[in-house]
Amino acid sequence: MFGLGKKKEKKKENEKQPVQEKPVITTKMELEKKILNVLRTIFDPEIPVNIFDLGLIYEVNVDEDFQVEIVMTLTAPNCPVAESLPNEVNEKVKAIEGVKSVHVEMTFEPPWDRDMMSEEAQLDLGLL
Repeated sequence: MFGLGKKKEKKKENEKQPVQEKPVITTKMELEKKILNVLRTIFDPEIPVNIFDLGLIYEVNVDEDFQVEIVMTLTAPNCPVAESLPNEVNEKVKAIEGVKSVHVEMTFEPPWDRDMMSEEAQLDLGLL
């Protein structure tokens, strides 16, 4: 014979093919989606773009006990909303049904810049 490699096994006619399963939507995933939606309702008062699309949210972590940790930044360390904006994030996320606790961590590493904004935000601000 001229075949290379292993012999191909014939599939039995009555052998079932693996069924592709639909992704399972978990309560944790639903909560993460709700959190992102709430973050899109919070605006930097100096810029008419929500803080999520502005790129101020670096991480949103929800653990198995529905405790939320958010890592965020500001457009500048001396931003006038340095105290009020993280508090607003904390209060609005804490108000979401199912959230057990919220911890908002401020960071300036890496420093925020315009490239962190979504394309939509850049379009809204006339930067594209």
